[in-house]
Amino acid sequence: MPKRRRPPDAHNAVAESRRLLAEVFGTFLLVLAGAGAAVVGAASHGAISRSAALAAPGLMVMAIILFMGNVSGAHLNPAVTFAFALRRDFPWSRVPGYVLAQLAGAVVACSFLWLVFGKIGLLGATEPGTGISDWQAASIELVLTLGLASTIIGTASRAQNIGHLSAVAVGGYIVLAGLWSSPISGASMNPARSFAPDVLLGRFDHFWVYVAGPALGAAIAVGVAWLLRGHGGDAEAARTARGEPG
Repeated sequence: MPKRRRPPDAHNAVAESRRLLAEVFGTFLLVLAGAGAAVVGAASHGAISRSAALAAPGLMVMAIILFMGNVSGAHLNPAVTFAFALRRDFPWSRVPGYVLAQLAGAVVACSFLWLVFGKIGLLGATEPGTGISDWQAASIELVLTLGLASTIIGTASRAQNIGHLSAVAVGGYIVLAGLWSSPISGASMNPARSFAPDVLLGRFDHFWVYVAGPALGAAIAVGVAWLLRGHGGDAEAARTARGEPG
């Protein structure tokens, strides 16, 4: 008896559900490492050093890209999804679903930390450092995200696709960015990462910093990519951004 084939729309729906689930799970793991470092540091009375707290999310991103990059593209960040869409490598119609999935994964991660450890370490909230103004922190977030989005766009392009080494480039950049800038802004570069602790704590005093900075940085990165490589939409970059197996 011949197998019944799913209609194309059903197949697409299943594939998109898997991509959204991957974004939820991947962002959960990223925020668990990023926010969890502060929470576990508070619970252990300072056993987590600053260098360890900065290395954890970068290494986690590296692992996530390697194990699920071909499922969803491993955006894990609304700013990255925004950049891919501006670059014409990702359809705008899929942006809301990805962003909601990323926010959900981040909130679940911080909720888990709250459940296990209580509301300590500000649940890993990102905020300007002591004596740092919002505009200074936003400026640093802009520049950091410019570099992050440029690294992601560049390693995804047809001209410079480096396969699995792109995970090393992106993860390494996140660690490097945090090493020099975390005392200023927390080196979030990710609105979902900053949203989750804020929504659970019910405080949004500085949240605009972590939306405006990354959004502008991502937009500028797309402009830089256009100057360096021309318009987007090449097949390799689109395949990478959309999580389509090669």
